[in-house]
Amino acid sequence: MNISVAGTGYVGLVAGVCFAEVGHTVTCVDVDEEKVKLMESGVSPIYEADLEELMQKNYAAGRLHYTTDYKSAYKNSDAIFIGVGTPEQPDGSANLSYIAAVARQIAETVERDCVVVVKSTVPIGTNDKVEQFIQDFLVRDVRIEVASNPEFLAQGTAVRDTLRAARIIIGTESEYAEKVLKEIYEPFGLPIVSVNRRSAEMIKYASNDFLALKISYMNDIANLCELSGANIEDVAKGMSFDERIGGKFLNAGIGYGGSCFPKDTKALQYLARQYGYELRTVTAAVDVNKEQKTRLFQKANDRFITFNRLKVAVLGLTFKPGTDDLREAPSLDNVALLLERGADIYAYDPVGAENFKQKYPEGENLNGTITYVSSPEEALDGANVCFIFTEWPQIRSVAPRVYQETMRTPIVYDGRNLYDLKEMKRAGVDYYSIGR
Repeated sequence: MNISVAGTGYVGLVAGVCFAEVGHTVTCVDVDEEKVKLMESGVSPIYEADLEELMQKNYAAGRLHYTTDYKSAYKNSDAIFIGVGTPEQPDGSANLSYIAAVARQIAETVERDCVVVVKSTVPIGTNDKVEQFIQDFLVRDVRIEVASNPEFLAQGTAVRDTLRAARIIIGTESEYAEKVLKEIYEPFGLPIVSVNRRSAEMIKYASNDFLALKISYMNDIANLCELSGANIEDVAKGMSFDERIGGKFLNAGIGYGGSCFPKDTKALQYLARQYGYELRTVTAAVDVNKEQKTRLFQKANDRFITFNRLKVAVLGLTFKPGTDDLREAPSLDNVALLLERGADIYAYDPVGAENFKQKYPEGENLNGTITYVSSPEEALDGANVCFIFTEWPQIRSVAPRVYQETMRTPIVYDGRNLYDLKEMKRAGVDYYSIGR
Protein backbone atom coordinates (compact mmCIF):
# COMPACT_ATOMS: atom_id res chain seq x y z
CA MET A 1 0.00 0.00 0.00
CA ASN A 2 0.93 3.64 -0.38
CA ILE A 3 1.32 4.98 3.15
CA SER A 4 2.22 8.43 4.46
CA VAL A 5 3.39 9.08 8.02
CA ALA A 6 3.13 12.52 9.61
CA GLY A 7 5.93 13.10 12.11
CA THR A 8 9.36 11.51 12.34
CA GLY A 9 9.88 11.12 16.08
CA TYR A 10 9.99 7.82 17.96
CA VAL A 11 6.46 6.89 16.93
CA GLY A 12 6.28 8.13 13.35
CA LEU A 13 9.75 7.31 12.09
CA VAL A 14 9.87 3.82 13.58
CA ALA A 15 6.39 3.03 12.22
CA GLY A 16 7.27 4.32 8.75
CA VAL A 17 10.53 2.41 8.54
CA CYS A 18 8.86 -0.81 9.71
CA PHE A 19 5.99 -0.42 7.21
CA ALA A 20 8.61 -0.11 4.47
CA GLU A 21 10.48 -3.13 5.83
CA VAL A 22 7.42 -5.36 5.29
CA GLY A 23 6.91 -4.11 1.72
CA HIS A 24 4.75 -1.00 1.77
CA THR A 25 5.71 2.22 0.00
CA VAL A 26 6.12 4.87 2.69
CA THR A 27 6.59 8.64 2.71
CA CYS A 28 7.60 10.19 6.03
CA VAL A 29 6.59 13.84 6.38
CA ASP A 30 8.28 16.39 8.64
CA VAL A 31 8.30 20.19 8.77
CA ASP A 32 12.08 20.36 9.36
CA GLU A 33 14.04 20.46 6.08
CA GLU A 34 17.37 19.80 7.80
CA LYS A 35 15.92 16.75 9.48
CA VAL A 36 14.64 15.47 6.15
CA LYS A 37 18.07 15.90 4.57
CA LEU A 38 19.63 14.08 7.50
CA MET A 39 17.27 11.12 7.08
CA GLU A 40 17.83 11.03 3.33
CA SER A 41 21.56 10.70 4.03
CA GLY A 42 20.79 7.59 6.08
CA VAL A 43 21.25 9.17 9.51
CA SER A 44 18.55 8.76 12.14
CA PRO A 45 17.61 11.89 14.11
CA ILE A 46 16.98 9.70 17.17
CA TYR A 47 19.17 7.11 18.85
CA GLU A 48 17.43 3.77 18.40
CA ALA A 49 18.89 0.30 17.89
CA ASP A 50 18.68 -1.10 14.32
CA LEU A 51 16.80 1.94 13.01
CA GLU A 52 19.53 3.46 10.82
CA GLU A 53 20.27 0.11 9.18
CA LEU A 54 16.63 -0.33 8.15
CA MET A 55 16.37 3.31 7.05
CA GLN A 56 19.32 2.90 4.71
CA LYS A 57 18.12 -0.48 3.41
CA ASN A 58 14.58 0.61 2.56
CA TYR A 59 15.57 4.04 1.23
CA ALA A 60 17.99 2.35 -1.18
CA ALA A 61 15.22 -0.07 -2.20
CA GLY A 62 12.92 2.82 -3.07
CA ARG A 63 10.27 1.91 -0.51
CA LEU A 64 11.04 4.72 1.93
CA HIS A 65 10.93 8.45 1.21
CA TYR A 66 11.21 11.66 3.25
CA THR A 67 9.71 15.05 2.48
CA THR A 68 8.44 18.37 3.83
CA ASP A 69 5.88 18.55 1.00
CA TYR A 70 2.82 17.17 2.76
CA LYS A 71 0.55 18.03 -0.17
CA SER A 72 2.26 15.62 -2.54
CA ALA A 73 2.59 13.01 0.19
CA TYR A 74 -1.02 12.99 1.33
CA LYS A 75 -2.98 13.46 -1.87
CA ASN A 76 -2.78 9.87 -3.16
CA SER A 77 -2.20 7.88 0.03
CA ASP A 78 -4.20 4.76 0.86
CA ALA A 79 -3.58 5.49 4.54
CA ILE A 80 -2.09 8.42 6.43
CA PHE A 81 -0.66 7.70 9.89
CA ILE A 82 -0.41 10.58 12.36
CA GLY A 83 2.58 10.13 14.67
CA VAL A 84 3.19 13.67 15.93
CA GLY A 85 3.73 14.61 19.55
CA THR A 86 0.99 15.15 22.13
CA PRO A 87 3.01 16.85 24.88
CA GLU A 88 1.75 17.33 28.39
CA GLN A 89 0.19 20.68 29.26
CA PRO A 90 0.54 22.31 32.69
CA ASP A 91 -2.81 20.89 33.87
CA GLY A 92 -1.85 17.35 32.81
CA SER A 93 -3.99 17.27 29.69
CA ALA A 94 -2.56 16.40 26.27
CA ASN A 95 -1.71 19.14 23.78
CA LEU A 96 -3.51 18.16 20.57
CA SER A 97 -2.47 21.16 18.47
CA TYR A 98 -0.04 19.13 16.33
CA ILE A 99 -2.73 16.51 15.68
CA ALA A 100 -5.13 19.27 14.62
CA ALA A 101 -2.57 20.86 12.29
CA VAL A 102 -1.97 17.59 10.45
CA ALA A 103 -5.71 16.82 10.32
CA ARG A 104 -6.38 20.13 8.59
CA GLN A 105 -3.54 19.57 6.12
CA ILE A 106 -5.05 16.19 5.27
CA ALA A 107 -8.54 17.65 4.84
CA GLU A 108 -7.30 20.29 2.42
CA THR A 109 -5.01 17.97 0.47
CA VAL A 110 -6.37 14.43 -0.06
CA GLU A 111 -7.67 13.58 -3.52
CA ARG A 112 -8.85 10.00 -2.98
CA ASP A 113 -10.55 7.83 -0.39
CA CYS A 114 -8.22 7.00 2.48
CA VAL A 115 -8.03 6.03 6.13
CA VAL A 116 -6.42 8.46 8.56
CA VAL A 117 -4.84 6.54 11.41
CA VAL A 118 -4.01 8.25 14.70
CA LYS A 119 -0.97 6.49 16.13
CA SER A 120 -0.11 9.19 18.65
CA THR A 121 -1.26 8.68 22.23
CA VAL A 122 -4.46 10.72 22.59
CA PRO A 123 -7.26 11.08 25.16
CA ILE A 124 -10.36 8.95 24.77
CA GLY A 125 -12.67 10.51 22.20
CA THR A 126 -9.94 12.30 20.25
CA ASN A 127 -10.38 10.16 17.12
CA ASP A 128 -14.04 11.17 16.98
CA LYS A 129 -13.01 14.83 17.08
CA VAL A 130 -10.30 14.33 14.46
CA GLU A 131 -12.80 12.75 12.05
CA GLN A 132 -15.25 15.60 12.56
CA PHE A 133 -12.46 18.17 12.20
CA ILE A 134 -11.39 16.64 8.88
CA GLN A 135 -14.98 16.61 7.63
CA ASP A 136 -15.36 20.27 8.60
CA PHE A 137 -12.38 21.28 6.44
CA LEU A 138 -12.61 18.65 3.69
CA VAL A 139 -12.13 20.24 0.27
CA ARG A 140 -12.90 17.34 -2.10
CA ASP A 141 -15.69 14.81 -2.27
CA VAL A 142 -13.72 11.85 -0.98
CA ARG A 143 -14.27 9.28 1.76
CA ILE A 144 -12.12 9.85 4.82
CA GLU A 145 -12.40 7.66 7.90
CA VAL A 146 -10.35 7.93 11.05
CA ALA A 147 -8.99 4.92 12.95
CA SER A 148 -7.01 4.47 16.15
CA ASN A 149 -3.82 2.40 16.13
CA PRO A 150 -1.86 3.08 19.35
CA GLU A 151 1.79 2.05 19.57
CA PHE A 152 3.31 -0.02 22.35
CA LEU A 153 7.02 0.36 21.63
CA ALA A 154 9.68 0.93 24.23
CA GLN A 155 12.56 3.29 23.52
CA GLY A 156 15.74 1.34 22.92
CA THR A 157 13.82 -1.64 21.51
CA ALA A 158 11.32 0.25 19.33
CA VAL A 159 12.10 -1.51 16.04
CA ARG A 160 11.88 -4.96 17.59
CA ASP A 161 8.73 -3.99 19.48
CA THR A 162 7.08 -2.92 16.22
CA LEU A 163 8.11 -5.83 14.00
CA ARG A 164 7.52 -8.42 16.73
CA ALA A 165 4.76 -6.83 18.77
CA ALA A 166 2.69 -8.92 21.18
CA ARG A 167 -0.43 -7.61 19.43
CA ILE A 168 -1.68 -4.92 17.07
CA ILE A 169 -4.56 -2.82 18.40
CA ILE A 170 -6.86 -1.25 15.80
CA GLY A 171 -9.88 0.86 16.66
CA THR A 172 -12.37 1.46 13.85
CA GLU A 173 -15.99 2.40 13.30
CA SER A 174 -16.49 0.73 9.89
CA GLU A 175 -15.66 -2.43 8.00
CA TYR A 176 -13.84 -0.31 5.40
CA ALA A 177 -11.35 1.15 7.88
CA GLU A 178 -10.89 -2.22 9.60
CA LYS A 179 -10.18 -3.91 6.25
CA VAL A 180 -7.56 -1.33 5.27
CA LEU A 181 -5.70 -1.62 8.57
CA LYS A 182 -5.77 -5.41 8.50
CA GLU A 183 -4.26 -5.36 5.00
CA ILE A 184 -1.52 -2.99 6.17
CA TYR A 185 -0.62 -5.24 9.10
CA GLU A 186 -1.07 -8.59 7.36
CA PRO A 187 2.65 -8.83 6.37
CA PHE A 188 3.66 -8.49 10.03
CA GLY A 189 2.02 -11.81 10.87
CA LEU A 190 0.98 -10.62 14.34
CA PRO A 191 -2.24 -11.02 16.36
CA ILE A 192 -4.69 -8.20 15.64
CA VAL A 193 -7.18 -7.03 18.24
CA SER A 194 -9.99 -5.11 16.55
CA VAL A 195 -12.16 -2.88 18.77
CA ASN A 196 -13.96 0.44 18.48
CA ARG A 197 -11.98 3.67 18.51
CA ARG A 198 -12.58 4.68 22.11
CA SER A 199 -11.63 1.23 23.38
CA ALA A 200 -8.38 1.37 21.40
CA GLU A 201 -7.56 4.77 22.88
CA MET A 202 -8.27 3.45 26.39
CA ILE A 203 -6.20 0.28 25.85
CA LYS A 204 -3.12 2.44 25.30
CA TYR A 205 -3.57 4.47 28.47
CA ALA A 206 -4.68 1.50 30.56
CA SER A 207 -1.63 -0.53 29.46
CA ASN A 208 0.94 2.18 30.13
CA ASP A 209 -0.61 3.21 33.42
CA PHE A 210 -0.73 -0.40 34.61
CA LEU A 211 3.03 -0.72 34.03
CA ALA A 212 3.60 2.58 35.84
CA LEU A 213 1.52 1.25 38.73
CA LYS A 214 3.64 -1.89 38.83
CA ILE A 215 6.87 0.13 38.97
CA SER A 216 5.62 2.47 41.68
CA TYR A 217 4.27 -0.43 43.71
CA MET A 218 7.65 -2.17 43.69
CA ASN A 219 9.40 1.06 44.64
CA ASP A 220 6.97 1.54 47.51
CA ILE A 221 7.65 -2.02 48.68
CA ALA A 222 11.40 -1.41 48.27
CA ASN A 223 11.24 1.57 50.60
CA LEU A 224 9.46 -0.56 53.19
CA CYS A 225 12.07 -3.32 52.69
CA GLU A 226 14.79 -0.87 53.72
CA LEU A 227 12.96 -0.06 56.92
CA SER A 228 12.04 -3.64 57.79
CA GLY A 229 15.28 -5.41 56.84
CA ALA A 230 13.98 -7.30 53.78
CA ASN A 231 15.73 -7.35 50.40
CA ILE A 232 13.62 -6.12 47.47
CA GLU A 233 15.50 -8.26 44.97
CA ASP A 234 14.67 -11.41 46.92
CA VAL A 235 11.08 -10.24 47.23
CA ALA A 236 10.83 -9.56 43.48
CA LYS A 237 12.31 -12.96 42.66
CA GLY A 238 9.77 -14.70 44.86
CA MET A 239 6.93 -12.73 43.27
CA SER A 240 8.08 -13.38 39.70
CA PHE A 241 7.30 -17.11 39.85
CA ASP A 242 3.60 -16.31 40.19
CA GLU A 243 2.30 -16.29 36.60
CA ARG A 244 -0.45 -13.89 37.64
CA ILE A 245 2.27 -11.31 38.42
CA GLY A 246 5.06 -12.15 35.99
CA GLY A 247 8.71 -11.18 36.14
CA LYS A 248 8.75 -7.89 34.23
CA PHE A 249 8.70 -4.39 35.73
CA LEU A 250 9.57 -5.68 39.19
CA ASN A 251 12.97 -3.98 39.46
CA ALA A 252 13.07 -1.33 42.16
CA GLY A 253 14.88 1.93 41.47
CA ILE A 254 14.52 5.69 41.39
CA GLY A 255 11.32 5.81 39.39
CA TYR A 256 10.09 5.79 35.83
CA GLY A 257 10.75 8.48 33.25
CA GLY A 258 10.62 8.90 29.49
CA SER A 259 7.99 10.19 27.12
CA CYS A 260 5.15 7.79 28.01
CA PHE A 261 4.58 6.82 31.63
CA PRO A 262 4.79 10.29 33.23
CA LYS A 263 2.67 11.92 30.54
CA ASP A 264 0.12 9.12 30.21
CA THR A 265 -0.53 8.75 33.94
CA LYS A 266 -1.21 12.46 34.24
CA ALA A 267 -3.35 12.51 31.10
CA LEU A 268 -5.56 9.67 32.37
CA GLN A 269 -5.85 11.41 35.73
CA TYR A 270 -7.00 14.56 33.93
CA LEU A 271 -9.48 12.65 31.78
CA ALA A 272 -11.00 10.87 34.77
CA ARG A 273 -11.49 14.17 36.59
CA GLN A 274 -13.28 15.57 33.55
CA TYR A 275 -15.81 12.80 34.11
CA GLY A 276 -15.94 13.53 37.84
CA TYR A 277 -13.99 10.40 38.74
CA GLU A 278 -10.75 10.02 40.68
CA LEU A 279 -8.33 7.26 39.64
CA ARG A 280 -6.88 6.76 43.11
CA THR A 281 -4.45 4.01 42.09
CA VAL A 282 -2.98 6.12 39.29
CA THR A 283 -2.74 9.14 41.58
CA ALA A 284 -0.80 7.02 44.07
CA ALA A 285 1.59 5.85 41.33
CA VAL A 286 2.30 9.43 40.29
CA ASP A 287 2.90 10.53 43.89
CA VAL A 288 5.22 7.61 44.67
CA ASN A 289 7.22 8.19 41.49
CA LYS A 290 7.68 11.88 42.19
CA GLU A 291 9.17 11.20 45.62
CA GLN A 292 11.19 8.20 44.46
CA LYS A 293 13.23 10.18 41.95
CA THR A 294 15.14 12.09 44.62
CA ARG A 295 15.17 9.42 47.34
CA LEU A 296 18.92 8.80 46.98
CA PHE A 297 19.70 12.50 46.99
CA GLN A 298 17.78 12.85 50.25
CA LYS A 299 19.84 9.99 51.73
CA ALA A 300 23.06 11.69 50.68
CA ASN A 301 21.84 15.06 51.90
CA ASP A 302 21.27 13.57 55.35
CA ARG A 303 24.88 12.36 55.42
CA PHE A 304 26.82 15.32 54.00
CA ILE A 305 27.04 18.67 55.74
CA THR A 306 27.26 20.30 52.33
CA PHE A 307 27.74 19.51 48.64
CA ASN A 308 29.46 22.84 48.09
CA ARG A 309 32.66 22.27 46.06
CA LEU A 310 32.42 18.51 46.43
CA LYS A 311 33.32 16.55 43.31
CA VAL A 312 30.24 14.52 42.45
CA ALA A 313 30.37 11.76 39.82
CA VAL A 314 27.09 11.27 37.97
CA LEU A 315 26.89 8.05 35.97
CA GLY A 316 23.99 7.93 33.52
CA LEU A 317 21.81 10.81 32.35
CA THR A 318 19.10 9.29 30.12
CA PHE A 319 15.93 7.89 31.66
CA LYS A 320 16.90 4.36 30.55
CA PRO A 321 19.71 2.68 28.58
CA GLY A 322 19.44 2.31 24.81
CA THR A 323 18.14 5.82 24.17
CA ASP A 324 19.32 9.45 24.21
CA ASP A 325 15.97 10.62 25.57
CA LEU A 326 16.06 12.74 28.74
CA ARG A 327 12.36 13.35 29.17
CA GLU A 328 11.43 12.97 32.85
CA ALA A 329 14.83 11.38 33.54
CA PRO A 330 15.63 11.17 37.29
CA SER A 331 19.04 12.68 36.54
CA LEU A 332 17.39 16.03 35.76
CA ASP A 333 15.83 16.38 39.21
CA ASN A 334 18.97 15.26 41.03
CA VAL A 335 21.48 17.28 39.02
CA ALA A 336 19.39 20.40 39.61
CA LEU A 337 19.45 19.79 43.38
CA LEU A 338 23.19 19.10 43.39
CA LEU A 339 24.00 22.22 41.38
CA GLU A 340 21.80 24.37 43.60
CA ARG A 341 23.91 23.19 46.54
CA GLY A 342 27.18 24.05 44.85
CA ALA A 343 28.38 20.62 43.68
CA ASP A 344 31.06 20.22 41.01
CA ILE A 345 29.52 17.52 38.85
CA TYR A 346 31.44 15.26 36.48
CA ALA A 347 28.82 13.55 34.33
CA TYR A 348 29.07 10.52 32.07
CA ASP A 349 26.55 9.06 29.63
CA PRO A 350 27.47 7.17 26.44
CA VAL A 351 24.82 8.88 24.26
CA GLY A 352 22.86 11.39 26.36
CA ALA A 353 25.50 14.00 27.19
CA GLU A 354 24.90 16.18 24.13
CA ASN A 355 21.20 16.45 24.89
CA PHE A 356 21.94 17.13 28.55
CA LYS A 357 24.22 19.99 27.55
CA GLN A 358 21.18 21.74 26.06
CA LYS A 359 19.74 21.95 29.57
CA TYR A 360 22.99 22.33 31.51
CA PRO A 361 25.85 23.71 29.40
CA GLU A 362 29.35 22.76 30.47
CA GLY A 363 30.78 25.06 33.12
CA GLU A 364 29.02 27.09 35.79
CA ASN A 365 25.36 26.31 36.41
CA LEU A 366 23.27 27.68 39.27
CA ASN A 367 25.68 27.54 42.26
CA GLY A 368 27.87 24.69 40.99
CA THR A 369 29.61 23.46 37.86
CA ILE A 370 29.18 20.57 35.45
CA THR A 371 31.81 18.86 33.31
CA TYR A 372 31.04 16.13 30.79
CA VAL A 373 33.52 13.25 30.56
CA SER A 374 34.05 10.33 28.20
CA SER A 375 34.22 7.42 30.64
CA PRO A 376 32.91 6.36 34.06
CA GLU A 377 36.47 6.18 35.36
CA GLU A 378 37.11 9.80 34.41
CA ALA A 379 34.02 10.86 36.33
CA LEU A 380 35.04 8.82 39.37
CA ASP A 381 38.64 10.03 39.52
CA GLY A 382 39.03 11.90 42.81
CA ALA A 383 35.27 12.09 43.41
CA ASN A 384 33.83 12.55 46.89
CA VAL A 385 30.56 10.81 46.04
CA CYS A 386 28.97 9.02 43.09
CA PHE A 387 25.34 8.80 41.94
CA ILE A 388 24.20 6.14 39.43
CA PHE A 389 21.03 7.06 37.54
CA THR A 390 21.05 4.84 34.41
CA GLU A 391 21.94 1.17 34.06
CA TRP A 392 24.05 1.46 30.90
CA PRO A 393 26.28 -1.61 30.25
CA GLN A 394 29.31 0.71 30.31
CA ILE A 395 28.42 1.64 33.89
CA ARG A 396 27.38 -1.83 34.99
CA SER A 397 30.77 -3.16 33.86
CA VAL A 398 32.73 -0.93 36.26
CA ALA A 399 34.16 -3.29 38.87
CA PRO A 400 33.53 -2.55 42.58
CA ARG A 401 37.25 -2.14 43.23
CA VAL A 402 37.40 0.74 40.72
CA TYR A 403 35.27 2.91 43.01
CA GLN A 404 37.57 2.23 45.93
CA GLU A 405 40.74 2.78 43.90
CA THR A 406 39.74 5.93 41.97
CA MET A 407 37.43 7.92 44.24
CA ARG A 408 38.76 10.16 46.99
CA THR A 409 36.01 8.83 49.26
CA PRO A 410 34.28 5.74 47.80
CA ILE A 411 30.66 6.60 48.60
CA VAL A 412 28.15 5.38 46.01
CA TYR A 413 24.40 6.00 45.76
CA ASP A 414 23.05 3.53 43.20
CA GLY A 415 19.55 4.17 41.88
CA ARG A 416 19.54 1.02 39.71
CA ASN A 417 20.83 -1.64 42.13
CA LEU A 418 23.69 -2.63 39.80
CA TYR A 419 25.97 -4.18 42.40
CA ASP A 420 25.94 -7.00 44.91
CA LEU A 421 25.92 -5.65 48.44
CA LYS A 422 28.57 -8.05 49.71
CA GLU A 423 30.92 -7.39 46.78
CA MET A 424 30.77 -3.64 47.33
CA LYS A 425 31.40 -4.11 51.05
CA ARG A 426 34.42 -6.35 50.36
CA ALA A 427 35.76 -3.72 47.98
CA GLY A 428 35.59 -1.11 50.73
CA VAL A 429 32.81 0.94 49.14
CA ASP A 430 30.24 2.76 51.24
CA TYR A 431 27.28 1.68 49.13
CA TYR A 432 23.62 2.73 49.19
CA SER A 433 20.94 1.29 46.89
CA ILE A 434 17.15 0.94 46.74
CA GLY A 435 15.27 -1.51 48.96
CA ARG A 436 18.31 -3.47 50.15
